[in-house]
Amino acid sequence: MSVADKTQKKSGGLGETVSVIVQALLLALVIRTLLFQPFSIPSGSMRPTLLEGDYLFVTKWAYGYSHYSLPFSPNLFSGRIFGSDPARGDVAVFKYPPDPSLDYIKRVIGLPGDRVQMREGVLYINGEAVKREKVGEINNPDVTEERRPVDVYRETLPNGVSYDTLDLSPNGSYDNTREFVVPEGNFFMMGDNRDNSSDSRVFGFVPAENLVGRANIIFFSIADKSSPLAIWNWPSDMRASRLLNVVR
Repeated sequence: MSVADKTQKKSGGLGETVSVIVQALLLALVIRTLLFQPFSIPSGSMRPTLLEGDYLFVTKWAYGYSHYSLPFSPNLFSGRIFGSDPARGDVAVFKYPPDPSLDYIKRVIGLPGDRVQMREGVLYINGEAVKREKVGEINNPDVTEERRPVDVYRETLPNGVSYDTLDLSPNGSYDNTREFVVPEGNFFMMGDNRDNSSDSRVFGFVPAENLVGRANIIFFSIADKSSPLAIWNWPSDMRASRLLNVVR
């Protein structure tokens, strides 16, 4: 084999490697933009449904696409493409209205036209109290962030979606609110950790354009304050029982 042949072979091998890397990056970009996006839980506002240290996939196509669906959110168009409204009870990721550089995750409680209010810790939608029953207590700081038993209530929305909520205080600062009327094209979001959630009771409504996607499945979970990169800590810190749990 001549020197020219060897040089050509080396060049071809490098070119093929670069081509494979570029194709893989493009495929990953398409998947992240159109299909699934990984998301880590940044706070305890959705406890006990989601915990800090949970890593989940968000379904991007669930509500269609806005410019927030694109990496770095370039303002190339307004509104949503192939848009569909979230269902009441969905756990959704969205861009925080006061600062769209931040991702938030909450539960969809109010749809356009709904009247939403909290009265003495009970959720009311369109003047009707949402079914709420105490189902027990949790005495696990990893779940509640409290070193004491915390009451757990099961809420059932008018469409039949049920989920657990924490009641850290019977007279919490968010237990009584004014009545919110959800405007067209907007949604009312709330955290399941009702006394420790900055949500639509605080920052107002979430425009449909801000929706990123629906939380789908937990693919990894590790105890709070533990790094997922510290593989040697997985045997003690990984929450194995939460792996592959569907988010409801």
